[in-house]
Amino acid sequence: MSTDAITPPMSAERARDIAAAFDLRALPADFLANPFPVYAALREAEPVRRMPDGSYFLTRYADLVAVYRDAQTFSSDKHVEFAPKYGAGSPLFEHHTTSLVFNDPPLHTRVRRLIMGALTRRAIADMEPGLIQLVDSLLDGLEARGGGDLIEDFASAIPVEIIGNLLDVPHADRGPLRAWSLAILGALEPVVTPEQHALGNQSVTEMLDYLRTLVAARRQRPGDPERDVLTRLIQGEASGEQLSEVELLQNCIFLLNAGHETTTNLIGNGLILLQEFPVARERLLAELRGADGDVAQERVLTLAVDEFLRFESSNQLGNRRALADTCVGGVALPAGALVTLCIGAANRDPAQFPEPEALDIARAPNKHLAFGFGIHQCAGLSLARLEGRVAIGRFLQRFPDFRLTEAPVRGGRARFRGFLAAPFSVR
Repeated sequence: MSTDAITPPMSAERARDIAAAFDLRALPADFLANPFPVYAALREAEPVRRMPDGSYFLTRYADLVAVYRDAQTFSSDKHVEFAPKYGAGSPLFEHHTTSLVFNDPPLHTRVRRLIMGALTRRAIADMEPGLIQLVDSLLDGLEARGGGDLIEDFASAIPVEIIGNLLDVPHADRGPLRAWSLAILGALEPVVTPEQHALGNQSVTEMLDYLRTLVAARRQRPGDPERDVLTRLIQGEASGEQLSEVELLQNCIFLLNAGHETTTNLIGNGLILLQEFPVARERLLAELRGADGDVAQERVLTLAVDEFLRFESSNQLGNRRALADTCVGGVALPAGALVTLCIGAANRDPAQFPEPEALDIARAPNKHLAFGFGIHQCAGLSLARLEGRVAIGRFLQRFPDFRLTEAPVRGGRARFRGFLAAPFSVR
């Protein structure tokens, strides 16, 4: 298979044409396949672009960091934005306006503190042996079959188990989790079809029905709050402050979803990038072979994982709303302005990253924005890095000569960048 099919090139002229008429609600297929030339054209010509709907699209690293830092001016609350999109009172509206990521303090602070209490450095370190066992069992199956699908048979199977373990979801109940996650997060795309809207609402409803049963069982038989995030969320803080039932259930959905899509994309994107850039793959293999001990190998893989996150951020877009008149990148924004933060563009900004279009698996420093920044920085970033490091490292060392047997199929989305399928052979 020709690796040219993975990320098709785009001419500078075509990128400028798309940038000149750029509208998130009308994105051409070649942009979805390779948005980065368009992001570069926007960053150069119109880094704070006023969109046809009156919102603003930001592509410079420094401007994104400025917005992330200023949580007083730029709100993450989505009630105003999502009411017309989903319909106030719909399951999707209720979920996406109650979950951790789309809220401001004090709800955001309370939920994040509870979650972080169960994602301590020690707790994550304790997950590593089980993660290694899971990854090795998946690799054994792939080796026995001579290959499979990088996404379905490997990348997506890992976060389902890890997040399921965090909330102690019985193994027999984990089957629908990925489909629910894809439907609910898919509804965050700039344009949602009636079919996607209906499936998203149905998925929220089905997930809530399941979680009510799970929460009721956990109330009767609590787990260890130092390890079981669901028990910790149920019991609340030592001060006695607890989440309401709605807050509890919706943030369980958020946790189950947040770890699935983005981590699947991290693992899948990383392995496919190594197929697309064989020089980087050989360098990574050589550095792993030359690393003296587990700590040295971990350092090599940590740098590589961060470069995969920079180069192909699992989450490409973020959103904020200006609460007051303000200014970003020299452009005046009125109160109420909706702002899209283009993480994918910022992570290839040459003002921050030397040779940003090069995949440098030893890049340092690498202060990418794939996990966001500021008070909303991803609460599970250490866990995601661990999953990426173990999955990609062990896969590559087991199958150094793996090859894609067909062109991988991208998800075809603007916000979440990843693949739906990637058939491969280990021989």
